[in-house]
Amino acid sequence: MRNTAKITTAVLAAGALTLGLGACGSDKGSDSASDTSGPLVVAASPTPHAEILNFVKDKLAKKAGLDLEVKEFTDYVTPNTATEDGSVDANYFQNQPYLDDFNKKNGTHIVPVVTVHLEPLGLYSHKVKSADALKSGATIAVPNDSVNEARALKLLAANKLITLKDGVGNDATPSDITGNPKKLKFKELEAAQTPRSLDDVDAAVINGNYAIETDLKPASDALVLESATDNPYGNFLAVKDGDEDDPRVRKLAKLLTSAEVKKFIEDKYDGSVIASF
Repeated sequence: MRNTAKITTAVLAAGALTLGLGACGSDKGSDSASDTSGPLVVAASPTPHAEILNFVKDKLAKKAGLDLEVKEFTDYVTPNTATEDGSVDANYFQNQPYLDDFNKKNGTHIVPVVTVHLEPLGLYSHKVKSADALKSGATIAVPNDSVNEARALKLLAANKLITLKDGVGNDATPSDITGNPKKLKFKELEAAQTPRSLDDVDAAVINGNYAIETDLKPASDALVLESATDNPYGNFLAVKDGDEDDPRVRKLAKLLTSAEVKKFIEDKYDGSVIASF
């Protein structure tokens, strides 16, 4: 049986507000990062991150001498705050632009260790079969965190649904739209809520992990999908600065970028998750 603790956003909301509080009621102390004798506790989004980690735990970790514990989180905040305060040893759920923004806004000191995979961001709809079929004045749901909202708007711009101000990059917001021929409207939602909005809006830009969790298949169901070529949004294993050389972390990094994990990703996700190594 998998040793996995599933934790909902609602339970974690209060703990995520203050970095000094231990997330998820863990009994790991704040100085846990210096103890490398126990299991390596990794916070992860359920899909695909925890699934990949549990493949490593079940199939590869014992032979490598790694005691791995996986804790699932459904939000994009607590994995970092728990890593910062030592409630967990590492996390696996995010990309570099998101981490840069998070560290800057929250004063955290999380750093990447190794990039594992890409989840292409996609535009989905229950109401139209193609992006071209979106009507004038259509409402598009987008993630409300700054990095994923910018990423969503860049996806729409790449597919000529909107035009963005030159050089806006990862800071794009709807106010940076300079061309909007379909007069699209934008509904900003927490990223985890975007799949649930599909019956209420004309289309939604959804992160790959949340799409897969709700039985959407990015490779076939997305109206438009991010290209994997030169994509800066690969997801990585991350730790608090200074813990990169923890031997348990090094073992996990090697296993996560093994041929066995690459085959698992290819076989299980059929192009909806792409190995980045």
